[in-house]
Amino acid sequence: MLNKKLFLVKSLKNPEMIPTRDGYGRALVELGEKNPNIIVLTGDLMESTRAQWFAEKFPRRFIDCGVAEQNMTGIAGGLAHEGKIPFISSYAVFSPGRSWDQVRVTVAYGNLNVKIAGAHAGISVGPDGATHQGCEDLALMRVLPNFVVIAPCDFWETKKATLWAGNHKGPVYLRFLREKTPVITSEKTPFEIGKALVFREGTDATVIACGQMVYEALAAAENLARKGISVRVINNHTLKPIDKKTIIAAAKETGAIVTAEEHQINNGLGSAVAEVLVENYPVPMERIGLRDTFGESGKPEELLVKYGMKAEDIEKAVGRVIKRK
Repeated sequence: MLNKKLFLVKSLKNPEMIPTRDGYGRALVELGEKNPNIIVLTGDLMESTRAQWFAEKFPRRFIDCGVAEQNMTGIAGGLAHEGKIPFISSYAVFSPGRSWDQVRVTVAYGNLNVKIAGAHAGISVGPDGATHQGCEDLALMRVLPNFVVIAPCDFWETKKATLWAGNHKGPVYLRFLREKTPVITSEKTPFEIGKALVFREGTDATVIACGQMVYEALAAAENLARKGISVRVINNHTLKPIDKKTIIAAAKETGAIVTAEEHQINNGLGSAVAEVLVENYPVPMERIGLRDTFGESGKPEELLVKYGMKAEDIEKAVGRVIKRK
């Protein structure tokens, strides 16, 4: 059963569908209304990242830097040095992808108060193809000192993460998607950085997920429950700092772990969880994600199916990992 104490949706069937990037855009406007130091920058992607809503209300605090992500990162660093709170709004493949050197040296090394929003992440970008499907960004960002790295699960969580980032002093990376995705939380659902949430209790295995894969994990757990298999589902929205306590408890109490992410299988959520387990409480583990390959052009749903990132793929992984207990 879904954890009703967390104000989750009553049913996974026919959920409301809203793009996570809308949560980012709405939160920017709220932040701008409360704090005149909030500045939003983009690399000619105002509409796609939903930064346009901020630009329409606060045009004097909005900067379109054009297709020049490295320069945009430097501008954001300069603004932070002067006490402003800049939000870089771009696609994940461009920022941090194209500007990673500037992100590393200017923002991370300087520990500057810069926020980077990587939109259009994951394989579900769809027809834009591999060049625009940001499936390596979590790996790039969680390795950098000083950064907080967040991959929210839906519209509400993206909005909360953005509001938190605007009030946190220090560099933050926010990851969100292009397509409409299921809304599984509510405005009242708790959100705390570095604190994973148990969305569903279970005893036979645990699925730890981030982004829209949390919905797929919940769907898988519900299907497996009909077969008598009890699966815990954890929404691990913060990859850094990661919630070691909740992960270790899940390993001890269920004895098997599956991770699910819309990202390369290496160096993202699965790797972060594996690092926690190998140092503290090793158990059988499986990882769901893009398996060391690039994506291709196609419909988002077709790509998720082809690359093994649907509920049925999680179900199979749970079956395999339970056999190894």
